[in-house]
Amino acid sequence: MTELLLAAGLTSVPGGADDRAMVPAAFMVFVAVSLLLCVLAGPGDDTTADFYTGNRSLTPMQNALALTGDYLSAAALLGVSGLVAVAGYDGISLAVSSCLAVGVFLLLAGPLRNAGGYTLGDILALRSPGPSSRIAAATATLAVCLPFLVLQLAGAGSATALLLGLTSQGAAQACTVFAGVLMICYTVLGGMRGTSLVQIAKVAVVFTTMVLLALLVLRHHDFDPGALLTAAERGSGLHDRYFEPGHATGDSAVGRLDFLSLQLSVVLGGACMPHILMRINSAADGATARRATRYAVAVMAVFFLCVVIAGLGAAGLVGGRRIRAVDSSGQTALLLLAGELGHETSGTAGSVLYTAVACSVFVTVLAVVAGIALSAAAALAHDLHAHAVRGGRISERREVRSARWAAGGVGGLGVLLAATAQGRNLESLTYLALALAASTVLPACVYGLFWSRYNRTGLLWTVYGGVLCTTALYVCSLSFSGTPASLLPGHDFHLIGLQSTAVLSVPAGFLLGWAGSVAGRRARPGEGSGADPRWRERVLAGAREE
Repeated sequence: MTELLLAAGLTSVPGGADDRAMVPAAFMVFVAVSLLLCVLAGPGDDTTADFYTGNRSLTPMQNALALTGDYLSAAALLGVSGLVAVAGYDGISLAVSSCLAVGVFLLLAGPLRNAGGYTLGDILALRSPGPSSRIAAATATLAVCLPFLVLQLAGAGSATALLLGLTSQGAAQACTVFAGVLMICYTVLGGMRGTSLVQIAKVAVVFTTMVLLALLVLRHHDFDPGALLTAAERGSGLHDRYFEPGHATGDSAVGRLDFLSLQLSVVLGGACMPHILMRINSAADGATARRATRYAVAVMAVFFLCVVIAGLGAAGLVGGRRIRAVDSSGQTALLLLAGELGHETSGTAGSVLYTAVACSVFVTVLAVVAGIALSAAAALAHDLHAHAVRGGRISERREVRSARWAAGGVGGLGVLLAATAQGRNLESLTYLALALAASTVLPACVYGLFWSRYNRTGLLWTVYGGVLCTTALYVCSLSFSGTPASLLPGHDFHLIGLQSTAVLSVPAGFLLGWAGSVAGRRARPGEGSGADPRWRERVLAGAREE
């Protein structure tokens, strides 16, 4: 990401030296305000309900904004806008898929909140009590969160370095450590309530910036959507093929399958990321969870509409050839557009616009890692330590202390991996994290919530089989080796000509869950009898007490 942001001119803010100083100044202001929010809103007592869910005190709108913040990653901001600019139809299609992910989650939000306590392990233990299900839930959570955490921390380090005017790899590594320590402070000091307020602040900054950017693009075209589409088609370099599919991954059968697989991972994987599941458990009840998710769908729809407008504006004002010359995937389109509009706007206003977009990139990359770290720490402390190891016989104070230590451990590991991998192309880790979520967490939740014959064997096959299958497919895919954009660009041992393998791993995850349940019933007919006999009533109507 360092090279992408530098090539986009992130350190070349329109205006003079005083205007360029606005970028790091705005960055430091956000850091100070967010830390203050975490300290002031942190847990008032050492109870698990306070640390994991903020005592479920957030209003539906606050929860919706925090949920939106969890969904808005760098891929949503930079990736989608860039794909719209360089690939037209495919980028718009991916924006729609990103909104559909929240729509799929809307179908699950009520049952998930009714079934769960704090973590994925609480959801799965409703049907399959015992340490094995807790260990499986923690395994799935960590498998999904760790690659996503490393990707986001590396991006946060790169963005921080450039916001401070530093361009060397050593500076990026130092800023990765700084961003990681900041994220650990968010998690340890703030818990769910503190990280929620950081997410809300992030949404306010990013949403306002994108609305302003979209309005400026529309004003440039006299608020005529037809003129905007015509300019984008003409400037993209693709001419009348701009609004045809097939530019992102190719027009061949394999290319179309690859793009379908990417959309499948975005829709299904994005709907069941562990930090999203933990977020919805902070709602007061199932009805409140559904209401918050409906609000989030509306906010996401407006946000991605602005992202699409910005992408079209970048194609028309900057030009597809210039964007692809900097980065073939178009991830610098938003920053290039901000620079172009900034030069058109005279005086300090242009610098303010550029600064807002640059800081939005940093805020987007950094804020989401706190939620990921919290969900990973909760899996270690609540599922592994408190239940799998101690059998639930642990005081709340000790469990919260364990969660704080776990947050430090997970954050430290993430920082080490991200700093070591700084300078590598880590974008393919997004494919891995989303495919793992769609192939393990989603089948386990759907079967556990709605299929009465699902049992412990089915759960274990779903999680462990899904993790192994998805990881093996990733290693054999183009995301791991075989292209300059692969994780190992200097090697080529791919066996599958796809970047996203969700189209293969998701059916495998559901099939493993079904086959494991059938095998478990044949081997041990009484398996699963330890489940709460009122599980269906609880999923549909909610528990009377938490």
